[in-house]
Amino acid sequence: MASIISSGIGSGLDVNSLVTQLVAAERAPQDARLTKIDTQLTTEFTALGQLKGAMSAFQTALSGLKTAGTLIVRKATVSADTNFAASASSTATAGAYDVEVVQLAKAAQLTSAPLLTGPTTVVGTGALTLSLGGAAFSVTIGSGNNTLAGIRDAINDAADNTGVRATIITGVDGSRLILTGGKTGAANAVKVTQAGGDGGLAQLVYDLPNPSGMTPVAGVTAQDAIVNISGFPVHSTTNTVDGAIDGVTLTLKKEAPGTTATLTVANDDSAVQGKVSEFVNAYNVLARQIATLRSYDASNRKAGPLLGDGMLLNIETQLRRIVTSQVPDLTSAFTTLSSVGVVFGADGTLSLNATKFESAMKTSSTAVGALFGSTRGVANQLNDFLETQLSSSGTMVARNKSIDAQRKDLTTRQEALNVRMAAFQARYQKQFTALDSLLSKMQSTSTYLTQQLAQSTSIAKSAGS
Repeated sequence: MASIISSGIGSGLDVNSLVTQLVAAERAPQDARLTKIDTQLTTEFTALGQLKGAMSAFQTALSGLKTAGTLIVRKATVSADTNFAASASSTATAGAYDVEVVQLAKAAQLTSAPLLTGPTTVVGTGALTLSLGGAAFSVTIGSGNNTLAGIRDAINDAADNTGVRATIITGVDGSRLILTGGKTGAANAVKVTQAGGDGGLAQLVYDLPNPSGMTPVAGVTAQDAIVNISGFPVHSTTNTVDGAIDGVTLTLKKEAPGTTATLTVANDDSAVQGKVSEFVNAYNVLARQIATLRSYDASNRKAGPLLGDGMLLNIETQLRRIVTSQVPDLTSAFTTLSSVGVVFGADGTLSLNATKFESAMKTSSTAVGALFGSTRGVANQLNDFLETQLSSSGTMVARNKSIDAQRKDLTTRQEALNVRMAAFQARYQKQFTALDSLLSKMQSTSTYLTQQLAQSTSIAKSAGS
């Protein structure tokens, strides 16, 4: 049965308060040490997260500079883009071309004669064979689907349909079955033949050179696009023309025979400079983050969370080495970033001298591209270094694992401290309770003796009188 302790009842001694103060005094320095360690670990973990985030962002910014042709950017402009648009890849050669859109590529579209009684009109039975560019499929038309609507559905629902879609258009003169090919180009003509049945499907036949039923919508059959480029005719099965001009894609929009527009392919200097500016800005974000983490404010005596940290120092040193070193295996005059106008400032950040960079690009855009994107170019060296640092076996992960281990140890130490302080409190509680009891007994004895002495004195006085 648990006992009820009423400390200080007899002696007036506040045992609970004394024990609490003694335990707090014993615990305070040890708590302070553990709290300090926990704060340091939290600060270090947060700082590592900030560093890792900045390194990852910089690595992402490098992705557009890791190939030798990355700084060869071409742009295509059209003097009047009403009839066509154009785009150019890095393989395009600078030049100017006259372009005339003679004809757009079109898909085949056939129409039947109008049927006055609409989609429910009975057409006939038998087998229809439809082909698109030579790829054929067949549908069987029986008494259950021999109407215009039934034939439409049979064509569209055919499991082996090669790309012919059927619709019905109903106008003032009746309903027509419309067949549309799924591909443009002269090679993708639609052909329809029929066999067997009651002969009613003959009105849907279209088989050149002897068409007997359906006719082309608006007189247009499947046709190629025709474009004259600098006077040379080019045919395409679609309205996107690739390969006619190296590295250039034309998107045809409108037929305009007899009308030419000038297509100009040139270097896109602004796009190239923009890529390098993004690289410079991303590096500077990382450099400033590193500077903040290792900073020291003398006036406030406040240090950055990773001041003097060996890992941070190594990362900063390696980044600077790569950015300032000569790229090996290059034979041009542009073997360092500074040679193309990317230079360090006094604060450790990069800046881009636009004039010097433009001059280097005009001298040799290929050489400048190799400086960044060759196998051992700046971008690839930086990416490889960051990849190593951020990998599962890299220093960043190792440091985080070390922090996790220290936190677990800290938890163990905190639990051990709690056990010791509980025992410490119990021991003091027992000792002071015993002291309180002893003092209470001594006080009772003192009171008894005082009373006896007073009584003896009184008896003596009475006897003397």
